[in-house]
Amino acid sequence: MPKISQRAQHMPASPVRKLVPYAIQAKQKGIKVYHLNIGQPDIETPETALNAVKNIDLKVLEYALSEGNIEYRKALTEYYHSLGFTDLTPDNFIVTNGGSEALNFAISTLCDDGDEIIIPEPYYANYNGFAGTFNINIVAVPSTIDTGFALPSIEEFEKKITDKTRAIVVCNPGNPTGYLYSREELQKLAEIAKKHDIVIISDEVYREYVYDGEQQISMFEFPEVADNVIVIDSESKRYSMCGARIGCLITRSKKIHDAAILFAQARLSPVLLGQIAATAAHKNDAEYIAKVREEYTNRRNLLVELLNEIPGVICPKPKGAFYCGVELPVDDSDKFAQWLLESYSNNNETVMVAPMGGFYSNPELGKKQVRIAYVLKQEDLRRSVELLRDAIEKYRIEFGLD
Repeated sequence: MPKISQRAQHMPASPVRKLVPYAIQAKQKGIKVYHLNIGQPDIETPETALNAVKNIDLKVLEYALSEGNIEYRKALTEYYHSLGFTDLTPDNFIVTNGGSEALNFAISTLCDDGDEIIIPEPYYANYNGFAGTFNINIVAVPSTIDTGFALPSIEEFEKKITDKTRAIVVCNPGNPTGYLYSREELQKLAEIAKKHDIVIISDEVYREYVYDGEQQISMFEFPEVADNVIVIDSESKRYSMCGARIGCLITRSKKIHDAAILFAQARLSPVLLGQIAATAAHKNDAEYIAKVREEYTNRRNLLVELLNEIPGVICPKPKGAFYCGVELPVDDSDKFAQWLLESYSNNNETVMVAPMGGFYSNPELGKKQVRIAYVLKQEDLRRSVELLRDAIEKYRIEFGLD
């Protein structure tokens, strides 16, 4: 038998995708599954992007430039100029196969084996996978549901910094909680980064989708750490084009950029068709973004209200992204999520949620929590919550929790 690496043996399963086989089995039994587990919106991709691919006028689908084709990097530059970052040029951007590859490039560029990155938790579960791939350590700073997952005190971050610390990673707005960091919170992180000369990797892929008149604050807004910031961006959620696999790494630091481009060259090139679609999507997109933001606002309001009506459920109201971190009156969210797919149905329907243990460095912290994505239309969200209410009642009876 072939030997499997220690790296592979310790690679964590995705809390979002590990239950997929059970969902497939449920569907094979004729059960409809409402997918609240994954950030795959049912929002239509912009017609401009789809038409750009449909009407492609190329004789050869050739390699793109390793850093991304100039047409797309110019579109990104214009987009960031519209946000106020007029000093950025196409040379500040490295186009990647999704935001995930941008994160991989950032970690590869900054960290050696055994180095550390500090992350407030709960955090995007794939950060665990990236850390395992590159043999680095995540040092978590826990936030709590009773504060709506607000940033922990800055003193807690400072306690975690060692000579192995290379970066602080934040996701703003946050996945899995939808928390939106304030300028004051980010200012404190900038001060720490400057003091200790470490990098802030700011995952800003949900920038457009913030609510209640709030504004997302980018780490690019703090000039004192101009050379200590990497921003991760992606078109997946902005334009509901997850399958295009287009994102980017952006930095003002030439040193970081020139190191990261070597990893981009090693993987050859980002997806050509995705760049064509994304370039087109950026043209005259204001109406599209505003319409989608309004839809997500309405979905969030409905979901949070209905969830908090279920006895024992705690659901803070997120200010951004399209996720809620939800505490349920169950004994184990992994067990409950699997039970929903294996053993529960109501009128041949059930729901799929993402257990939040995998969004923590210590899974016990998320043992009773799930992430719910409001990526379905409102009537489906309403039915999903009806099913969750009924399922929780039946689960508690079946496992003697009442």
